[in-house]
This record gives sequence, C-alpha cells and structure tokens, in this order.
Amino acid sequence: MARSAPTVPYKPKPGEIPTNPGVYRFRDASGRVLYVGKAKNLRARLSNYFAPLHTLHERTRRMVTTAASVEWTVVATDVDSLQLEYQWIKEFDPPFNVRYKDDKSYPFMAITLADEAPRVIVTRNRRIPGAKYFGPYPKVWAVHDTIDLMIKVFPIRTCSDSSYKKAMATGRPCFPGQIGRCGGPCSMKVTIEEHRAIVEDFIAFMSGGDQRFTKALTARMREASAAMDYEAAAVYRDKLQSIDAVLNKSALVLSADTDADLFGIAEDELAATVQHFVIRGGRVRGVRATTIEKEIDISGGDLVDQVLQRTYGNAAAADIPKQVLVPSMPDDAADLEEWLRERRGRNVTIQVAQRGAKADLMRTASLNAQQALMLHKTRRTSDYVARTQALTDLQEALGLAEAPLRIECFDVSHLSGTNVVASMVVFEDGLPRKDQYRSFGVAETTDDTDSLYQVLMRRLAYLDRPEENEPDAAPPADPTADGEVVTERRRPRFAYRPQLLVVDGGQPQVAAAARALRDAGHEEVALCGIAKRLEEVWLPDEEYPVILPRTSEALYLLQRLRDEAHRFAITHQRRRRKRDIQSVLAEVPGLGEARIKALLRHFGSVSALKQATPEEIAQLPGVGPKLAAAVHAHLAAPADG
Repeated sequence: MARSAPTVPYKPKPGEIPTNPGVYRFRDASGRVLYVGKAKNLRARLSNYFAPLHTLHERTRRMVTTAASVEWTVVATDVDSLQLEYQWIKEFDPPFNVRYKDDKSYPFMAITLADEAPRVIVTRNRRIPGAKYFGPYPKVWAVHDTIDLMIKVFPIRTCSDSSYKKAMATGRPCFPGQIGRCGGPCSMKVTIEEHRAIVEDFIAFMSGGDQRFTKALTARMREASAAMDYEAAAVYRDKLQSIDAVLNKSALVLSADTDADLFGIAEDELAATVQHFVIRGGRVRGVRATTIEKEIDISGGDLVDQVLQRTYGNAAAADIPKQVLVPSMPDDAADLEEWLRERRGRNVTIQVAQRGAKADLMRTASLNAQQALMLHKTRRTSDYVARTQALTDLQEALGLAEAPLRIECFDVSHLSGTNVVASMVVFEDGLPRKDQYRSFGVAETTDDTDSLYQVLMRRLAYLDRPEENEPDAAPPADPTADGEVVTERRRPRFAYRPQLLVVDGGQPQVAAAARALRDAGHEEVALCGIAKRLEEVWLPDEEYPVILPRTSEALYLLQRLRDEAHRFAITHQRRRRKRDIQSVLAEVPGLGEARIKALLRHFGSVSALKQATPEEIAQLPGVGPKLAAAVHAHLAAPADG
C-alpha cells in the first residue's frame, strides 16, 4: 500500500501565514466550510495542521485531508478573534466543529416587555421579541406554581392579548381580572405606568433582589400592625408568605449576593453534556442542559471556551453574570473575560470552582452532566432506528456481506500482570444479551495479546460443537448484580456463530485475534478492534485505521460494546479477588464468614487489611487480640510456591 503524502498539497508556503491573531477556515473542494478556529498566532496554530500526516491525530488528519484549502482573516485583537470565530461558526455550522443539541423540553417563564402592558407567560419559545426570560424549569407545573405565588406579591398581567384589547376597548375588566388573577391595566385597578413599575419589581425580584422586597414588606407589615391596621398587615403577611414559598422552591446554595453561571461538563471521546446552573441572589434560578457532539479531538479548556462563546454570543447584557464558574480554565480566559466585559458593560470574572460551596455545587452539576451523558448514549443505542442505522453503517464501514446481527466483544483485565481474566459480551440486533455474557480465567500468559489469543481459541473451539458441550467459561457469578433479568431458562447455545468479533485494542490485539481465527479455522468471522484513546477502528492487516464520524451510530455501538466488555471484565476480576481473599481468611481458625465480611467491610479493601496492625484489627467488635494476631500473621505469611 502506497504511503500518503507527508502533508496536504494546499499547505501555504513558508512565510505566507501571518503571525497576527486571527480566525481561519478550512474548506472542501466545493467551498463548504469544514472547520473554523481562532489563534493568537495564526502561523503557529496552522503549522500544527500541516505537520506530516502520520503525526496528526486521526480525526485531525481526516479533516485536513477532506479539506482542499485554508484561508484566514487577521484581526486587531484576540477579543476580536473570539467574536469572529463565534459569528462564523454560527453562520457556516461547520461539520468538524462541535455540534450542540439543546434540550428543548424545558419550559421558561417570560415577561413580554415589548407589550404596552407586559404579561407573564409560560413558554418554550425563546424568540419572543423583547421578552425577559427566567428558567428553564424542570416541569411546566413548576413555572405555573411560581407565577401563582408571584402575582400575589406583584400583581402583573396574565391575560391573553385578545382579552387585554377587549377589556381596554370596552372598559370592562378581563375575566382573569374579575376573579383577581390579572393585575394589569385591563383590571381597571392600575394605570399602564403603575403596572410597568410593578413589572420592573417582578423582574428585579426574579433576578435576585429578594432581600430588598422581603425587608420592605416586613417593615410595612410592622408599621400597619403598629397602626392597628390589621387588615393591611394581613395583606403584607400573605405577600411575605408567598415570597417565602417562592424562595423555598430554590434553596440558597451560595451567598445571597452571588450572581453567577456555573457550568458542569462531562465528556468522552465522542460527546459531551453541559449542565448550566443560573444562580442569582445565591439561588439556582434555572438549569439548562446541552449535548455536544465532537468530531475533532478537543481539550477540556477548548470545550469550555466553545461553551461560553455559544452561551453568551447573543446574550443580553442583563443575562451575563459577574461571575462564571467552570470546571477547567480555557487558555484564553483573559480574552474571554474582556469579551464578556464588553458585552455586559461591567467586570466579569471566569473562575474554576475549587473549594467550599461553589466546589460542592460544581460536583452536583458535573454529576448531573455525567448522568445526562450516560442517558444520551443509552438512548442512542437503544433506539430501534438508531440501532438499525448502526448495524448498516458497520456493515458498510467494515465491508461485511451482511449486517452483524450478533456481535461478540472481548476484553482482558489484570492486576499488575496477575489475576488475569477476560470477558465476552454479546449484542444481538444492537442490544446486549446479558444472559449470554461469559468470563474466562487465564492461568498463565505472557501479555494481553497472548491472553486474548488463548481466550479466543477456547471460544472458537466450541463453534461447531453440540449444545451440551459448553466451554470452560463461567456465566456471570451474580447475574442480578449486572442487571441481567434472564436467570432461570436454559443457557442459549454457545455455538451460535457471531457475524463480528470486536476486541478492545489496536493493531497488536487485532493481530492476535486474527491469528486465533486463522488457527481455529474460522476466518469467515469478521473482526475489528476499537482503540480507546482515539476511537480508531482497526481491521486485520491494514496499515491505517477506519475513522468513523464521531456522530455515527456505528461508532456509538462499538464504543458501548467495548465499554460493556471492560466493565464486565473488571466486575469479574473484583469478584475473583474478593473470593480469593475470603478463601485465605477462611483458613484462620476461629474466623467465620460473618467476621470475614465484617473485616473487609471495616477496612474497605484487601490491601488496607493487609497493612493493618494486629492492634487495629483487634478494634473490630468480636475480634480479640489473639484472633487479630492470627489474622495478621496469616496475611503476612508468603504464599506457597
């Protein structure tokens, strides 16, 4: 196979690329923009793309070889490059830049400030001209509950535009106004100017000014009570109770003077999820979830950079807080701060939440992001249409004669070269068949490739044997621990032939698996490997890997297969280690099963128990000094052989 050229043919000549800050675009032969990026020094940044092809990240190599040209625009400052990069990404939607998929399911509270008499509504439409938004909220009823409480304190308009126009034309209050549910001018109780002032108070309260209103209402209630105007005092009391109810719906998570946006991010090689917490007056006023699909490998700091640009690119000044909390600092944090300061009109700081309440909240946001990422991947691989597409894509990418309806994936796990185990997980029609998972022990081996060869030879030896002959592999020791629900029916025929074998690893692992298929006489079974770091798909005897698009359903399926095999191998290894140490401890006279479990539970791990002194072991209830000394001596004794 001929080697690729050392670099791409459209590489600019030496000295052509300026050293100024700027923004660059890669285009394909038809002129479509493939990728947009920014740089403090264009020459230094672009030279990375024009290095010898074999040194590039696989996905970067795919982008530059797909492109046919590169162009750049010099700007005056780094802040200008931020703005231009954002505008170009928004305009061209390049396929190799990160792709955002906002969660559209969340409702918002909106105040229609462009109206003569603004009203408060529940909406999912983020494009109402002149509207002020609060949220998003997790459920529609949560928004309605908040509005019901708020209009008791700030009686603003809730009626429809048609009802408002009819009431203003006829002089008769709208129906919500008649029953006390609308406080706009259509209720005939306030003027348009007075109503506008109440709307501004409503917005100020929702934006975090709750302390001011609470203190003012408390003072008025006391004044009315002192003047024995108990009816007015009761009105103020009810308003305070409504305010308390609203505040209780969003607990104080940071100091009361904190206005911040906090971004929790979880990512893997293919996708990322963002949990954006909107904190005003120390309270979480809204949460927004976003899913990002990555095509080119991108660092944590660069991902934060992209998220902040997209979040604030079109944001109003009032929606930009004075503090932005992120999980990792982007390289151009100072430029981002200046960019945000220009948009807000006041100082903005970007910080990493490292300790205290902010760090606790960041952990909560990151945990939510991690769960959202897991749910995103699970939904993709469990959806029937997505599964069908994944199998079709795999068939085409790997050159298979038919779609791989049964796929078996193998992974090897060990602890510092010892206690070697391997796992086999089975997916049929794109879904896991956990009742058919198998685990293998490997007694003697030289390395991972030898272990993989041994395991595959044992597995392949049974392809043509009768059903009653099962290989020397064990079913899951505790099926319920891994979510299996099929536990009583007879084990399916292990000799069922897979259409595709997948191994966790790159060229060495694929070569070992190909040798096993060849030696076992089953070269008709297709084979590939998936390397974790770059998510490359390797085929036997190929110099370069297959690069599947990061958004492809096929890559998601392979990734889940690999991750599931790894998880199952680790689970089995942990069970074996636990079983081994329990067997060793069972040899100690006077140490029963209950005390063994109590010891392991108390010390948390086998290594911690081995390092414990007899005095520390004796502190456990039911274990005296004599028994503790026996346990310590038994664990410290060298193994036979």
